[in-house]
Amino acid sequence: MQHTSFERIGRRLFVEGLVGGNFGNMSVRTEKGYLITRSGSYLDEPGDLIFVQDGEEVPKDASSEYRVHQAIYRDTPHRAIVHAHPSCAVAASLLLDWIIPQDSEGMMLAPEIPVIAGKPGTEELAENVASALKKTNIVLAKGHGTFAAGKTLDEAYLYTSLTEHATRVLFYAGRLTPSFS
Repeated sequence: MQHTSFERIGRRLFVEGLVGGNFGNMSVRTEKGYLITRSGSYLDEPGDLIFVQDGEEVPKDASSEYRVHQAIYRDTPHRAIVHAHPSCAVAASLLLDWIIPQDSEGMMLAPEIPVIAGKPGTEELAENVASALKKTNIVLAKGHGTFAAGKTLDEAYLYTSLTEHATRVLFYAGRLTPSFS
């Protein structure tokens, strides 16, 4: 059953253009660890998932962002994570320190989306993402993409899609302007 939700959400992410090629990853918390997509896998056809057991060494073919997933599961109550590379949201992260949605869904579900720093695959990114996700379900890593978390992959996908929609609305409305902080 887990594998089916990975495929279904992976297809949605790909069809919506929230991931391209073999970019992005997903995971779900289990009783003794978490299941994560393989490094280099295509999310619309994720193939075999990797089990990462709590307190054990991470298998070498787990996603390169496994540190972020570990930190989120260690520091927050979230049970599922989607990391995607939605193009408009990534562009917005290069201009803004916070995304403040102006569309009704964004204002209701994610009224403020933090943009955080950290190079892909690093402990710094892991700590910054996990810290931000203690207070929200979605964060943007500057120039890198979204990390969405929730109770299920469906919920994490929803926040991913919502962020891309909100940043497109800001772009179409001419409200994506650089912040000078």
